[in-house]
Amino acid sequence: MLRLGVDLGGTKTAITVLDADRTERLVRRAATPTGAYETALADLSEMILEAERAAGSRCRVGIGMPGAVSARTGLVTNSYNTAFNGRPLRGDLERLLAREVRVANDANCFALSEAIDGAARGAHVVFGAILGTGAGGGIVVGGRVVEGRNRIGGEWGHNPLPWISPDEFPGPPCYCGRRGCIEQFVSGPALEREYAAATGRPLEPMAIVKEAERGNAACEAALQRYENRLSRALAHVINLLDPDVIVLGGGLSNVTRLYSSVASLLPGFVYSATVETEVVRAAHGDASGMRGAAMLWP
Repeated sequence: MLRLGVDLGGTKTAITVLDADRTERLVRRAATPTGAYETALADLSEMILEAERAAGSRCRVGIGMPGAVSARTGLVTNSYNTAFNGRPLRGDLERLLAREVRVANDANCFALSEAIDGAARGAHVVFGAILGTGAGGGIVVGGRVVEGRNRIGGEWGHNPLPWISPDEFPGPPCYCGRRGCIEQFVSGPALEREYAAATGRPLEPMAIVKEAERGNAACEAALQRYENRLSRALAHVINLLDPDVIVLGGGLSNVTRLYSSVASLLPGFVYSATVETEVVRAAHGDASGMRGAAMLWP
């Protein structure tokens, strides 16, 4: 059977079907099903079946989504922005599709895609970091996702920002109920908030980057603070996991200067005489989530 991958986001869902050589046979994008759980479940099932019919073959199905499926209860957890949170999504989909379905965190799927045939191809230990509306993370070792006993492997975004300074403490509140989480310092909204706090004016992240390139001092200062915080957060990962490659995804991964600035800052935080870990941009961009979901099947 072919492999079908679903990247189930809070507002948008992407589906791909991969041939045996990982060529994309089809790609579809649509709004994520909403409303009552039963309705959203039926709509998602039909989206999968429609893609399968278009591909012309029965498929193995993998789902990547925010949060995780609890090993104890089988319920979706921490997927606060979808209709499937707190529900037995995998079991219900298996019933509707009449086959086994594999479900993983979307950041894990991103990391898997980039480790298998993306920017970290051939690397043994890979950390994937998504810098977008939030800050997700995934770990792949030897071509396999490391989910962990509690299914939260790679959730760096909800650790506290390391080496926090007095002016940063205690940090912004996070939706998880704590303060000072890495996500609140390295996500897109975090960069916006940093600029607004200094100037009193709103500006989107990529606009801040463009204005910094044009010599805007306030934008440059906000971006430098962001780069320092991202470097501290990634150094924390290196000190613990020591990956061969760190792959960045999400909207802020398109900021080209990050790859040189972070590389120059990491030695100041990593507990090593040298820092050999590469920090690279995702090869498959926003397609990595759905590709990795399909790759949950070997």
